[in-house]
Amino acid sequence: MEKSYIVKQISIFSENRPGRLAAIAGALRDAGINIFAFSIAEADGFGVVRALVDRPDDAHRTLTDLGFRVSFTDVIGVKMRDEPGGLSDIASILGDAGINIEYAYAYSGRDGAVLILRVDQVEDAIRQILGRGGELLEASLSR
Repeated sequence: MEKSYIVKQISIFSENRPGRLAAIAGALRDAGINIFAFSIAEADGFGVVRALVDRPDDAHRTLTDLGFRVSFTDVIGVKMRDEPGGLSDIASILGDAGINIEYAYAYSGRDGAVLILRVDQVEDAIRQILGRGGELLEASLSR
């Protein structure tokens, strides 16, 4: 059951210089791949673009063919209240269970706010969130 909530995130590694994000976004656009959410992190002149897309395998192939280094990471998407305390609720559930949040980013859309989490114990995190009445995105990203 937990597997149905594990979302495949793509991570794209690139030099941190002007035009790289445009090249990534343009390639995905040209392939008809929709980006639901993304974040950018920087370290030592290199950037990591983490993204949730509607067709991760196609995105991986498209970007790899252009010379980008791309990998997959398992994350979960937690639907949270889009009001004060929404993030605190989720962080408390995981913290109380001893589950570490390695990184997170969020987006807010038509159906509310979603927190994307990379955690050290993904199956336990899924069980804890569902067990405490939380709601998770399906792996298919159906919204």
